[in-house]
Amino acid sequence: MAYTALYRKFRPQEFEDVKGQEHIVTTLCNQIKADRIGHAYLFCGTRGTGKTTVAKIFAKAVNCSQPIDGSPCGTCPSCRAIQEGNSMNMIEIDAASNNGVDNIREIREEVAYSPAEGKYKVYIIDEVHMLSMGAFNALLKTLEEPPSYVIFILATTEAHKIPVTILSRCQRYDFRRITIDTISERLMELTVAEQVQAQEKALRYIAKAGDGSMRDAISLLDRCIAFYLGQELTYDKVLDVLGAVDSQVFGRMLRLITERDVAGLIAALDEMMIQGREPGQFVTDFIWYLRNLLLLRSSDDMEEVLDVSSEHLNEMKEEAVMLESEELMRYIRVFSQLSNQIRYASQKRILIEIALIKLCKPQMEENLEALTARIGELEKKIEQGVIAYKSNSNAPKEKDAGEAPLGLREKGMDPKVLPKAIPEEVQQVVTNWRSMIQGMPGSLRTFLKGARLSLGKENELLIIFEDELAESYVNTEEHRQEISDAISAKTGKEVAIQIIKNESGQEFADTYVDIEKMIHMDLVIEDD
Repeated sequence: MAYTALYRKFRPQEFEDVKGQEHIVTTLCNQIKADRIGHAYLFCGTRGTGKTTVAKIFAKAVNCSQPIDGSPCGTCPSCRAIQEGNSMNMIEIDAASNNGVDNIREIREEVAYSPAEGKYKVYIIDEVHMLSMGAFNALLKTLEEPPSYVIFILATTEAHKIPVTILSRCQRYDFRRITIDTISERLMELTVAEQVQAQEKALRYIAKAGDGSMRDAISLLDRCIAFYLGQELTYDKVLDVLGAVDSQVFGRMLRLITERDVAGLIAALDEMMIQGREPGQFVTDFIWYLRNLLLLRSSDDMEEVLDVSSEHLNEMKEEAVMLESEELMRYIRVFSQLSNQIRYASQKRILIEIALIKLCKPQMEENLEALTARIGELEKKIEQGVIAYKSNSNAPKEKDAGEAPLGLREKGMDPKVLPKAIPEEVQQVVTNWRSMIQGMPGSLRTFLKGARLSLGKENELLIIFEDELAESYVNTEEHRQEISDAISAKTGKEVAIQIIKNESGQEFADTYVDIEKMIHMDLVIEDD
């Protein structure tokens, strides 16, 4: 005999066997017991939650000769015929492949004939949202006033695609996603029936991977059993089959992120890829892991909400205090964007690497969350006594206290006395400075508005900031190049620039030559 998949072999045959949909089962049983059976039902819900199964049990129950508390007996001829697929009283139609007007007209012609045996003819139309608009219109009249012996059960995963005229003629039942506890209990029953040894932790992970779908979870269990046929099903074996990643790996990667260890992260990702882990599943699981950390970070009463073991919970509590809530939310945002991009990407690994680098380098982003993360880094370095000053090879060297900042003292000149001549191109830049920075990108423009201009030795244009964060943001290779390009476009010449922070501890006017005032520039700052 051919092998039968587990989800078909253990499909519920009575209402009592249906798991996770008690609110629907109770209502339908009460209708049958009170003989208050409707003529049209709409079963809505995500895949694998029991819509078609409940519809078939309902078809058996309304035709059962001796129902037990509204549930079919399963032994009478009518129940056996429906269960074996030989009954003429239950007609199952796939609307995905029978979605035309002609198909509905055939149904309208058939309902004119009463059942040869039993009480009701039950039409189950699966994926009813796939019907064409013409087919829906053809169904309207029959659905509204069918013969007394006809019941329509429409099943769909996308109720929003069904016309309101159809919805208003049906009793609607929304099937819920099934909880992890309910699915794992059912999986345990199946492993016992199949005489398969399985760890509870392994079954709970399969239940979680089912994402609220009993059928998906049972199919995953079937796949894992087949791969390790005759062996105990352990947690590690389930991870291998499903291409998933152990949560301990996430903890190790989070520590690498907090240490800004890009090389270590790429190596960890490479190790996972070599082991055959599925990239999309890794992204989904990492988002879930970060969500759990955020919940633990936000409240002390989240233990009941998180579906993790006590041992793992203690590890997560230690990891949750490593980051602020704002930083965790930034991580979740970056990976949520990645989950949308990776679905149809051909180079999934590259996208993941870019996302991990973004987590390590907030300066790659210009949003508020990234700037907050950078400020947090600076605060930590200040607390640790680390100077967070950054400069390129062209930046001026540190000066001793009291030394003139512009290199003018060694020339015998007072630092506040302007050199004999300012180069023409520098004058042109200073004159047009305020209008020129209006064409810069948003954050760069904002920081440059607060900068002051002066002249350095060798006639370089000095762009001086009082704020360390502003200097750190602007003094990058990319932003220096943007400023140089804007100057070249305006003057037609290359002007040497240096971006520094005023570290003299004195007012700008007391330390540097203000060449903007010296050349009588009209200081007009345009509002955004």
